[in-house]
Amino acid sequence: MIFGSDTRHPVLQWRIVIFNIAVFLILIGGMIAIQSSREGLVDERLTGIEEEARVVAGTLAEYATVNDTRSINVEDAAPLMRELLAPTRLRARLYDTNGQLVIDTRNLLARNVVQVAELPPIDDWSRFKHAVSNIYDSIIGVRPFAKLEPYFEAGIDGRVYREVDSALEGDTVPSERIDEQNRLVLSVAVPIQRFKAIYGVLFVSTEGGDIDNILREERTKLILYLAVALAMMMGSALWLSRTIAEPMRRLAEAADRVRSGRAGRETIPAMSERSDEIGDLAESLSAMTRALYDRIDAIESFAADVAHELKNPLTSLKSAVEMFSRAADDEARLRLMNIVRADVKRIDRLITDISDASRLDAELSRETRSPVDLTRLLETVVEIYGFMELPKKIELKLDLQLPPDAAVMGRDERLGQVIRNLIDNALSFSPEGGTVTVAARTEDGFAHVTVEDQGPGIPPDNLETIFERFYTERPQEHGFGKNSGLGLSIARQITEGMNGRIWAENRSEGGARFTVKLPLARFAWPL
Repeated sequence: MIFGSDTRHPVLQWRIVIFNIAVFLILIGGMIAIQSSREGLVDERLTGIEEEARVVAGTLAEYATVNDTRSINVEDAAPLMRELLAPTRLRARLYDTNGQLVIDTRNLLARNVVQVAELPPIDDWSRFKHAVSNIYDSIIGVRPFAKLEPYFEAGIDGRVYREVDSALEGDTVPSERIDEQNRLVLSVAVPIQRFKAIYGVLFVSTEGGDIDNILREERTKLILYLAVALAMMMGSALWLSRTIAEPMRRLAEAADRVRSGRAGRETIPAMSERSDEIGDLAESLSAMTRALYDRIDAIESFAADVAHELKNPLTSLKSAVEMFSRAADDEARLRLMNIVRADVKRIDRLITDISDASRLDAELSRETRSPVDLTRLLETVVEIYGFMELPKKIELKLDLQLPPDAAVMGRDERLGQVIRNLIDNALSFSPEGGTVTVAARTEDGFAHVTVEDQGPGIPPDNLETIFERFYTERPQEHGFGKNSGLGLSIARQITEGMNGRIWAENRSEGGARFTVKLPLARFAWPL
């Protein structure tokens, strides 16, 4: 029975989702940042080279050209190129209108006189490291997986460079190439022209490794991002293992121990310190295990009670059968036969009541509940007793103080069984000419149905004992063995199955009163 809404929230589920999304976003963010940075670095560098090349080309066109021959004055151009390119790390080559090399700053600037080149690896380990480095550069490089043109020295003829060829046509063309050491070389060819007339081509390029040195810093950042993401993912895995896998393993092991039962009655760890789904699962499994043990205890107790109750009539029956052959006369044999009949009836009654009681719990859990009209039910039950000849001239009265819509959730035949058991119990204890009163009223969302008699009452110590199975204490005139002692136990079982209560008390004016308290249908929570 649930008296409120389910307040459980998927705490653990959201922790897992948010944690993994955060790790994923960090990884993707780092990749995007690095990728954007390195591609932007190349584009920015190309733009800068082109601007510098235009400035130098414009200066040469203004101060180092010969209008008559449409050529470049080498003596004027060389010092200009030296002064303009010295502050940069660029190499510039000047070609005439035929694409022939005129000036190369490598021969003008001191920093370019000595050229340093990396020798190819000699031993196997160096070759292996070089191959791994090339693969790494192809993936994490400036243009990942890009197929760039190889860079080569053209010598005198500059037309082998396509950008120089295009510049002779008046176009400014940038280019990206890879040298023999797999280093990026950026270049721009700019036409030297005045009034649309082309006097030559300025070819400006980076030295191999300039961009790659900057890229190493970007790669370091990428590795740092990856290391942070990896650490967070490892932390997430360890955290999930500790907070999910380990508790689940403990619960599974405890469930296996409960199933095997080798170590006695094992309990499921409650994990009450957790406020997530694992804690809810542990609490549910623990409650289920306790309910299972309670059910086992109830079954064992019921089996013991049944064995004890059946043993008494069987012992009496055995004694009567053994004495039958020794009976002296027909009168003694008749008395023994009556004892046998009474014991057989008692056994039959016990078996019937025991069968009903054993099926009752399962049937209550499967039954579909619906509103039961209390007024109609009580009037029908009392009316049935009115057609019967009640013992000892007992009068049965009905006192209803119920609103027209008074109803409880349950099954009418089950609730009727409770009322009949209480009436039968009251009739057995009522004196000659007494009165049994069935009354009903509502209070605070509950229906109260009472059955009162004018009998001797109930000993105070037995007000709860009478609801135990097989407990019976009847007046002598009621006859021995005519009651199984299951009526009140069944009444309590049905009442509690309908989310109600039943109790007994003594009346101040004499007699006993049994009260059944049930929630009204409009206040009952569905199971």
